[in-house]
Amino acid sequence: MNRLRTTKYYAAASAIAPAAAVLVWRSELWLLAAFVAWVAAASAVWIWCERKEQSLRMARTVSAMQTAAIRTLGHHRHDWMNDLQVLYGYIRMQKTDKTVQCVEQIRERMTTESKIAKLGVPSLVAFLQSFRTITHSLQLDIEIADEISLSELPIDGQRAAEAVADIINAYRFGVKPEAGVPARLSVAFSRDEKTLGVAFEYEGAISDEGEWKAKCRRALKGSPFKAAQPDLQPASLSLAAPIGN
Repeated sequence: MNRLRTTKYYAAASAIAPAAAVLVWRSELWLLAAFVAWVAAASAVWIWCERKEQSLRMARTVSAMQTAAIRTLGHHRHDWMNDLQVLYGYIRMQKTDKTVQCVEQIRERMTTESKIAKLGVPSLVAFLQSFRTITHSLQLDIEIADEISLSELPIDGQRAAEAVADIINAYRFGVKPEAGVPARLSVAFSRDEKTLGVAFEYEGAISDEGEWKAKCRRALKGSPFKAAQPDLQPASLSLAAPIGN
């Protein structure tokens, strides 16, 4: 990438000499023709380098997305294998009550995963589903009342999704480590006829509360959400966005 950028700048700089020659010997038409040809060649090199850089950036982005998807699938597979082993153990020991409880927990998690997938903004869905693969210092629990699709609501769904992700990241980067106890963040989505709500409940310590507040305010700026309380508090933060009259 750096080599392409250097080549691009050298190609642009190479046009300085013929441009100066044209200014000095203005009456020489062949110099003008050579200058035009030189600029055309330099432009072709610049465009080729730009396209090559874009192609490399795209390839790296695709590779990063594929790696993240594989990592996420691996974590989900690990969780399902653990659940199946626990369930199999209860079945072998003929613990009916524990078996039913385990199946119910699996069903609830499947329902939550389905609701996350239907949030309607791919970037937010991927972020929430892969969150466990990017940090171990913060445990994230998601609760969605009924089914909510941000893309189908009369708000800027993309901007709303970005605000939610940015606030979750504010918690993630603000976690103050405590010995052996990961912090816990619960995010609950809800809606009625007039309002879309997102409530954050945090169990843990924040290393720099002032920085956390600044990040949350930046996340909310320009988004459909408004904080329910003027003084933001990490332990409990409620957001609301109007969606109807």
